[in-house]
Amino acid sequence: MKILFCGDVVGRSGREAVNTHVPVLRDRLHLDFVIANGENAAHGFGMTEKTCKEMFDAGVNVITGGNHTWDKPDIISQMNSDERLLRPANYPEGTPGRGVGIYKDGAGRKIKVINVMTRLFMELLDDPFPKVERHLPPGSPKKSGFDAVIVDVHGEATSEKMALGHVSDGRATLLVGTHTHVPTADAFVLDGGTAYQTDAGMCGDYDSVIGMGKEASIGNFLRKVPRERMRPAEGEGTFCGVFVESDPATGLAVKVSAVRCGGRLSEQLPE
Repeated sequence: MKILFCGDVVGRSGREAVNTHVPVLRDRLHLDFVIANGENAAHGFGMTEKTCKEMFDAGVNVITGGNHTWDKPDIISQMNSDERLLRPANYPEGTPGRGVGIYKDGAGRKIKVINVMTRLFMELLDDPFPKVERHLPPGSPKKSGFDAVIVDVHGEATSEKMALGHVSDGRATLLVGTHTHVPTADAFVLDGGTAYQTDAGMCGDYDSVIGMGKEASIGNFLRKVPRERMRPAEGEGTFCGVFVESDPATGLAVKVSAVRCGGRLSEQLPE
């Protein structure tokens, strides 16, 4: 099957990039399933029922989260009721929502999506390594009845993401990092058959500071107090993501590619 993972969707520019490019990519790449990290979709901080609906209407099947998941408190009720919304699985017991979901594409094939958050330079949540270990199949995805297993690792440190990639090798179709909003140039298939990229980048305006307006962001570095309010940049957004194709016999990856469309970054599409 063919799956697209959309990097962090930042503000209106990011949502417009998703709205513009996901329907086109669905047709062009013959996509079966689309996942997006939506924790910055609502004006750069958190997500709302409206922003989630907009992404679902564009063709996104599942929305994952991260450290800004709860910035808009009204998402809590939807997080409890809508299985298409995920937050990191290593939040403490009793946190609203879920960190793992099992879904089906239009052909009835089963996709497991796991969302975790790292701890280096982040909130000190439960250790993500045993959480990933617990939810990954013991062998290849197909042996456990899944046609694909996708892991979104939301975190700052490249080392932590890469270590989780190796832990998941041979048991996930794709492990992809989110959070830094900068696409990395290391999309490849690990020895055991798991596709990997350290960070998918963002869907948003790259004429910015990781999606936020330049002036306020620079001002906050130059003048430590008082902080200026951060607002998302509103120029044309670049769509950044990762495409993976799985082997129907194993559920492991046979192809992975970074995806970039529109805006300021050079275009890249799977061959």
